[in-house]
Amino acid sequence: MSVDHNEKFIFEAEWYDKRASILKKFYLCYYPYDNTVELFDIKARKTFLRRTKCEGIQAKDFYVGSTVAIFSRSIKITDYADCATRVKLQTKMQKTFAMIKPNVVDKLGEILKCIIASNFHVANIKMMKLTQEEASEFCKDIEETSIAYVVNFLTSGPIVALELLGDHAITRWQEAIGPEDSREAVAQVPSSIRARYGTDIIHNAVHGSQNEEAAEKELQFFFPDSKTGRRGPKNTATLENCTCCIIKPHAVQLKLIGDIIDDVQKAGYTISAVQQFCVNLFDAEEFLEVYKGVLPDYAAMVRELQSGPCIAMEIKHKDDKYDVQGEFRKLCGPMDPDIARQVRPDTLRAKYGKTKVQNAVHCSDLPEDGPLEVEYFFKILENN
Repeated sequence: MSVDHNEKFIFEAEWYDKRASILKKFYLCYYPYDNTVELFDIKARKTFLRRTKCEGIQAKDFYVGSTVAIFSRSIKITDYADCATRVKLQTKMQKTFAMIKPNVVDKLGEILKCIIASNFHVANIKMMKLTQEEASEFCKDIEETSIAYVVNFLTSGPIVALELLGDHAITRWQEAIGPEDSREAVAQVPSSIRARYGTDIIHNAVHGSQNEEAAEKELQFFFPDSKTGRRGPKNTATLENCTCCIIKPHAVQLKLIGDIIDDVQKAGYTISAVQQFCVNLFDAEEFLEVYKGVLPDYAAMVRELQSGPCIAMEIKHKDDKYDVQGEFRKLCGPMDPDIARQVRPDTLRAKYGKTKVQNAVHCSDLPEDGPLEVEYFFKILENN
């Protein structure tokens, strides 16, 4: 079968140049054959980036709503630019909304591992605490007498909202989670997520959108488009008695988030906030500035942090007297994964790191850094 070397997908995209305070709009072309991209500046009517290879991007990264890192610029894909791209990609790749409910947030890592093993791409993630009003709005289409119980359950603790992407994602996610009543799920599909983690029809562990219309509506509710000016439910960061952990872009791309989060939770830590961020060059430099002139790898660390989506987490421990920052650093291990594999083989960097720069996770160096770093992501970047 012949391969079309020039097959391309065309998107409308934008990039906010923070230093110049200008929103630039582009046509972004992606060529699957050789994994190359090009950018055409719509306003200037000229090529901004000639067709070229760009490290760290894959075909799965190109869909409406995603952010791709192209040579230090976080480019947001806003729409399809032609009918051919829309027809090919909308029918092939589908997105759906998933919710991990309050009773199983402590099993977040395990459930993410199930999701990734089922060949879903986690396109967005955020831990949130729903208000009564938000939970009621989300449940308004439930035609059951149990709506008050569902609202009370959804507001009883944090939930984790997810945008999942994959072939026939809506149907496949429904199949993966099983019947709505966990007792039915145990009898009919014992391997399903609701059978394994739920207990009844209300405390059924997870939610999934019923159809395409519901998926779009629910995704907009939890992850609203910035153009609408609306903010979704608040994050759950407390900014106290905590330390910061960031799953780096290379580890996100290698689909290691479930493994890392599972290891963190099984080590006895509480993840009290989690959210995906796309850090631009300016913010990456600012966040890592403490290492400038101290570590020779500073420039490479900046490039890594803004090379794609990262996952920021606020880490706590149920014992307030526990040295959460110091002990969590021990769980992360030495900065160099090769050294970590020799002296601390069970640490996160030993298990999931590749190099001193691509070492899977960042963690706070000093006790006072923990709340400050969490605040940088969950308050400053969140509100940008």
